[in-house]
Amino acid sequence: MIWTLPEPMLTKTVYSPVLPPLSAGEPKWDGFRALLSVDAGQVVLRSRRGTEMLPTFPEVVAGAVQLPDATALDQVM
Repeated sequence: MIWTLPEPMLTKTVYSPVLPPLSAGEPKWDGFRALLSVDAGQVVLRSRRGTEMLPTFPEVVAGAVQLPDATALDQVM
């Protein structure tokens, strides 16, 4: 099976501050938005536009190798 990164979850305007059940949210004050996946020990870390971010965040990669295979995260760093 070939694992590919999911589409990034982009922000959208909402007219109510109430979140749907099983949802969470937080403001993004600054930093980087990244998509991370792990498959067969291979870590992929890219910006939402597809820019490779592995060399910039070696500490994230070091932690990500501990995640189970077929893991995908949409994260703010």
